[in-house]
Amino acid sequence: MYGPPAEGGVNAGRPRRPAPASPPPTPPPRHSHAAIPVAIVLVGVGLYLGRYTVLLPALFGLALLWAGGSFLSTRLNPLSAHFYLTTKPSWSAIGVVFLGSLALFWAAYAMYLAKWAPLFPHV
Repeated sequence: MYGPPAEGGVNAGRPRRPAPASPPPTPPPRHSHAAIPVAIVLVGVGLYLGRYTVLLPALFGLALLWAGGSFLSTRLNPLSAHFYLTTKPSWSAIGVVFLGSLALFWAAYAMYLAKWAPLFPHV
């Protein structure tokens, strides 16, 4: 009962099938749309904070303009280190960031002309 099997020491069970091959890993995406929701949130926050001072939407617009220029540089400038990244911002993300900065500049200018908020916050 507990001794070696009768057929030469080899287990006489059914043959096993090899495990199926795993699918090849998917490559990373080449374009990223991750900047779109961030730009929309920054535009909303900039417009909300515009009721305290006109400078905040302008500063948020300046930050978005800088980020849009950086994103555009990753797509066009071969001298930039970010040009050689495998995942780059999509053209639509770059456009949304630039449009968000222009919208914030326009809103800050309109708020300034309408005197809707002070130039400097009251402390």
